[in-house]
Amino acid sequence: MDKKELIKGKNILITGGTGTVAYGLIKEILKYGPSSIRILSNDENGLFEYRTKFKNHHELRYLIGDVRDRKRLDRSMTDIHLVLHTAALKHVWLCEYNPTEAIQTNILGIMNIIDASIKHEVEQVIFTSSDKAVNPSNVMGTTKLLGEKLITSANFAKGKARTRFSSVRFGNILGSRGSVVPLFRQQILSGEQVSITDKNMSRFVLTLQGAVELILDSATKAVGGETFILKMDVINVLDLYEAMVDILTPKEVLSKGRPKPKVIGRQPGEKLYEELMTMEELPRTKVLPGMFMVLPEGYKDYQALDYSKYDKYPRCKKVYRSDTQKALSRTAIKKLLNSGNIFDGPE
Repeated sequence: MDKKELIKGKNILITGGTGTVAYGLIKEILKYGPSSIRILSNDENGLFEYRTKFKNHHELRYLIGDVRDRKRLDRSMTDIHLVLHTAALKHVWLCEYNPTEAIQTNILGIMNIIDASIKHEVEQVIFTSSDKAVNPSNVMGTTKLLGEKLITSANFAKGKARTRFSSVRFGNILGSRGSVVPLFRQQILSGEQVSITDKNMSRFVLTLQGAVELILDSATKAVGGETFILKMDVINVLDLYEAMVDILTPKEVLSKGRPKPKVIGRQPGEKLYEELMTMEELPRTKVLPGMFMVLPEGYKDYQALDYSKYDKYPRCKKVYRSDTQKALSRTAIKKLLNSGNIFDGPE
């Protein structure tokens, strides 16, 4: 299956519809002729702005609602073929401070997605997870991990329903709303001393287009139960800061001395590095072009799903961690930041 076959003439539901990833998905999906795209969000103003941004696209439907609301989600799922579930509480420190709210959205919301998808015989559900789900040290990562587990198990507890459930796992999207790039940019341009958590902190990063491609490519491949992981670049937070200073600070200011960042220490729940898979997942992780793919635990015992098409791919031989992978140079970071609209985030 290719993206055209996946999308053309189909009804698609995107949850978290006004977020960064959803915005990128909408723009890409429109290229392939969907019958309709239902955009579900609790962000009324964001949906209002979409009406202007996508004024010539009458296939879009703007639904105010929340994945926490089972009845609203049930109505939204009627006649849907593909669900792209991007809704989440994603900020680590906020989830640490509001764990019950993270559970409501990131766990109970997924349970609602699963139930409604099975009820309406949706063809496929793709859940957007995070590398923070790997050996989680915080509430956000823990809820993402349980989300992955729920999505995988849904394939084997759905009875005769046809729905296929899979996950994608990616790192930090450069320039996304609430991420470090727009924060650093604002602090540098205003002349503030930039706050960084730890000079040794590293992260797996990708562009918005990379995230969109991973989601849609995974949907074209998925049998059900897999977790797809993009092969991502690594950035050290100090190098990112220095690269942004080079780009945004006038030369005459730099000639008087480089500004020093303020190290504020790790925030509650933050890790120094991230991982793409666990040691336990390694024996069932395959290396596909441009991505890794983790087969579900015990997959050989599931007769209902045929994973034999993955037999030709080699097994991953090592766990990927951001602190042991070669990080991008400052020159490479500057090139990446200057490409597209990463500095300003989505339009």
